[in-house]
Amino acid sequence: MPALSMFFGIIVRMQSERGGKHNKAHIHAIYGDYEIVIALDGEILEGDFPRKQLKMLEGWMAIHEDELAANWKMLSAGEGYFKIEPLR
Repeated sequence: MPALSMFFGIIVRMQSERGGKHNKAHIHAIYGDYEIVIALDGEILEGDFPRKQLKMLEGWMAIHEDELAANWKMLSAGEGYFKIEPLR
């Protein structure tokens, strides 16, 4: 699963799951022992995250909404992906 970005100890990954358990475009994020799967529309699909890191992740997702959607589309088509600027 490709890592799209890393910031403040958060690793953001994406993989398309055609026919998988999630039909919505989403990311996977890891922070220490925490893991979360969050749809690009902000719905938490699985897992949990510390409140502060979740707010940072949600802010980053809002800033990079178009890039996340483009990566989802590219990965779903088997065309690879591109890195996204971290939160600074």
